[in-house]
Amino acid sequence: MTVKTASPPPGMIKYRRMGEIDYDSLDFDPGESVEKPDAMEQHIEQYVIFGLLFSYFAEYGERPDVFVDFDSNICYDPDDLRRHVSPDVYIVFNVDAAAIRSRLIYLPWEAGKPPDFVMEVASRSTAQEDVERKPAIYEMINAGEYWMFDPTGGRYYGNPLRGRRLVDGRYQDIELTREPDGVLKGYSDALGLSVAWDNGVPRLYDHASGEYIENHMDIAKARRALEAQRDATEAQLGITEAQLAAEVRARMEAEEENRRLREQIRRMENR
Repeated sequence: MTVKTASPPPGMIKYRRMGEIDYDSLDFDPGESVEKPDAMEQHIEQYVIFGLLFSYFAEYGERPDVFVDFDSNICYDPDDLRRHVSPDVYIVFNVDAAAIRSRLIYLPWEAGKPPDFVMEVASRSTAQEDVERKPAIYEMINAGEYWMFDPTGGRYYGNPLRGRRLVDGRYQDIELTREPDGVLKGYSDALGLSVAWDNGVPRLYDHASGEYIENHMDIAKARRALEAQRDATEAQLGITEAQLAAEVRARMEAEEENRRLREQIRRMENR
């Protein structure tokens, strides 16, 4: 019996394994997320942007040619895998996501390309490295875009949001605009969407629809609004049902009173 396998999506780069990896020689555990002493400072924003990218582009893992991850290791020296960088969130298009995950670490020379989009989220322990060390590394490995998101509004990075795009091998700043409501936006060529800083929350704006891509907080708010509307409707229905029951009781009492009066009149007429 021949088992038919699904064809890779058009444009997917074939993964090229180049030998075995000596995981024991690494100075990090590839099976564990990178630990940071103040991770709680950035977890919410990190998970929000990861959730947006994973749901919108990878379709919750249904797109085999889109790799999205967070707190995992990208090695950038084929001769020394101990040289690595760990983005808070990154996404790569047109690659074999399953093959990459099976290797536990991201190897650009095997995957066929560097990340298209990288974002770091500011925290007390990581800010200096994000500002001073990582830009040069991401530029060196030709990561298409490097974004820095500061939930505090600029306490750690100096700015709430900063984006850089690779042009002729060097990063150039992406122009940002501020909306009347204070939202800061910059257009990402890699995503085809604008990255936004919205009161400390990372968001993605779709210019084609003129709307933000829903994140889990938007969904939670919508659910709470629907629940509140349902409760209000049920309460109103409860009042209406009580009023209807009262009207039925009053009508029955009136009919009983009319019956009693008619019976009394009949008796008086028969005397």
